[in-house]
Amino acid sequence: MQDRRNFIKKSVMGATGAMIGGMGFSAKSYGSIVGSNARLTVAVIGISGRGTSHISSFCAMKDSQNVRLKTLCDVDEKFWAEGVKTVTTKTGAKPLTEWDMRKVFDDKEIDAVSMATPNHWHALGTIWACQAGKHVYVEKPSNHNIWEGRKMIEAARKYNVRVQVGFQNRSLANVREAIKFLHDGGIGDVYMARGLCIKPRDSFGIAKDSAPPATLHYDRWLGPASYRPYNEKRSHYNWHWFWDTGNGDTGNQGPHQFDVARWGLNKNEHPISVYSSGGIYGIDPKECAQETPNTQTSLFTYEDGKTLEFETRGRYSNGESSLDTRVGNMFFGTEGYLELNGETWKAFRKRETEPFAGSKKKAAQPADPTFRLAAGGGEHYENFINAIREQKNEILNCDILEGVYSSALPLMANISYRLKRSLNFMGGDLDNEKFVNDPQADAMLTRSYRPPYVVPNEV
Repeated sequence: MQDRRNFIKKSVMGATGAMIGGMGFSAKSYGSIVGSNARLTVAVIGISGRGTSHISSFCAMKDSQNVRLKTLCDVDEKFWAEGVKTVTTKTGAKPLTEWDMRKVFDDKEIDAVSMATPNHWHALGTIWACQAGKHVYVEKPSNHNIWEGRKMIEAARKYNVRVQVGFQNRSLANVREAIKFLHDGGIGDVYMARGLCIKPRDSFGIAKDSAPPATLHYDRWLGPASYRPYNEKRSHYNWHWFWDTGNGDTGNQGPHQFDVARWGLNKNEHPISVYSSGGIYGIDPKECAQETPNTQTSLFTYEDGKTLEFETRGRYSNGESSLDTRVGNMFFGTEGYLELNGETWKAFRKRETEPFAGSKKKAAQPADPTFRLAAGGGEHYENFINAIREQKNEILNCDILEGVYSSALPLMANISYRLKRSLNFMGGDLDNEKFVNDPQADAMLTRSYRPPYVVPNEV
């Protein structure tokens, strides 16, 4: 089994393509090498929703990190004006606007792109960017299906660019402190991790198919997904709740806590089994077109018997643990347990009711308590910029390899849920991404791509 560093080393050494002067840089990526003091020029692709946080974070690094946000790209032009206003106000410079991401990749001034597109565009957009020699910050889940993750890693290594996945917990001081505490044996041997996504969501209704808005480049928005007529209830944000574009809340908010759970278990490998069940509750299917479950329980087992549990509750619910955790994690060890709620953590020894360890730094409190990452996301973008300047994947707090391992968990859970049965996986490293004697499940590791938006076998 390959650990993270050995995999990175092996991937870089095995990369193909022309190399320059024995330095280890492909021809396309050579132009994006940036010195420690040089200005970095970036573009944000997908500027509504999470994209607004990307914009704000890069604008905030204008002076401290010498970052220039040159271009805003979105297939719906209705978002352009607000994005331009934000960048102009925060930096004093008006950005360019573009709907075609390929033109952004063709811009030789741009060193890095930040991808906040719908999930079904993450892989292809990242691969195109890598091929153009751009460094990439990509939102979670890093990939829409499991096979895409391998292609993203291959592209990052082949073109020698940094690819950071937006698991911001990896850059939060208190969370890093909690994970170190676990890895140092703070509660003994950690044998089980639990993740929670408790976010009540109401029905978003139903609508008839219609012509797309004049501002929306609809064919490009669909991209790799199969063609279907435009429907306003399947577009902005609601795309999360349909299988061809999203992954449900287990694959939306869930990946953040899946990542923390796997990190705490110290598992740099795939599990060997998964079972997931649930459904859509409290919503009339005649009044809502949602496909993905709003309630889902998932259980994973690793080769050594350790387990990872995940709970998605999209209706009314209590929180869990003494911290009233709704979006967070719990860890159970042979000598106690640990609760992690956002950036606050407490550890309890055996049956004791008072914590014996916990977070020392007071956590910032974002305006929306259900999305606790908002207060600490800036460090993750800064880490991305630092890794670009240092030209080292090892500096990234969430290199694409880490992101793919964590993103695979909710994707496996959704396959089990959709097939309505337990599944056995080959486990181990990324060379073993198949289910055991299960062609039906294997077929769901990838998708049928709509030309010309095809993730290639050879990146």
